[in-house]
Amino acid sequence: MSDTPLGQAELVVRAIAQTAVDNEKYFCELDAVVGDGDFGYSLARGFEVVLGDWDTLEYSDMSGLLKKTAIILSKRIGGTSGPIWGTAFLRAGGALTNVTEPTREEVIAALRAAIEGIKQRGNTDLGDKTLLDALVPAVDTLEEALPNGTQPAIERAAATARERAEATKGMLAQRGRASYTGERSRDSVDAGAMGVAVMFEAVSNAWREAEVQA
Repeated sequence: MSDTPLGQAELVVRAIAQTAVDNEKYFCELDAVVGDGDFGYSLARGFEVVLGDWDTLEYSDMSGLLKKTAIILSKRIGGTSGPIWGTAFLRAGGALTNVTEPTREEVIAALRAAIEGIKQRGNTDLGDKTLLDALVPAVDTLEEALPNGTQPAIERAAATARERAEATKGMLAQRGRASYTGERSRDSVDAGAMGVAVMFEAVSNAWREAEVQA
């Protein structure tokens, strides 16, 4: 892993993209319980383009990478996921415009911007049984733990994301197709929240492996 901010951002985006592609079937199975079952398919179609176009993407900093990713996801991911994931990457990239070496505080601010974008685009919030129920607590943990080192912080954030994703089982869905099933939506975890957890774990593993190889 490059020790530059851009190299680190590339590692994170590639880990997220590869996770979406590798877990297409698993994410679809989770979504099929109370949803329409296309969550994994939609994510995979978008992120496989990110990976396929990787060597031809033109950017010079973290902001550019995130914005380029946002454009691809918005165009390639179908259904409601495209606008939500595209907006998340776009807002994060926007928060880092003209920032070549972001501080920890600026990285967290970018993640917060992504969260706010998701809230606005999806008209949703924490507690509605969506990906936010894993993402928000994970970012909170990351912010709290970053002063102790990046790898330990990401690992703790991944653990929080997993714990909170599992905790969506028992929650009543307030958004998306799952909300149409009423009380039955309590019987399963939210696919989006679990997707966030798996991605955090993948980023944690990739970061650890890169540090070992450095």
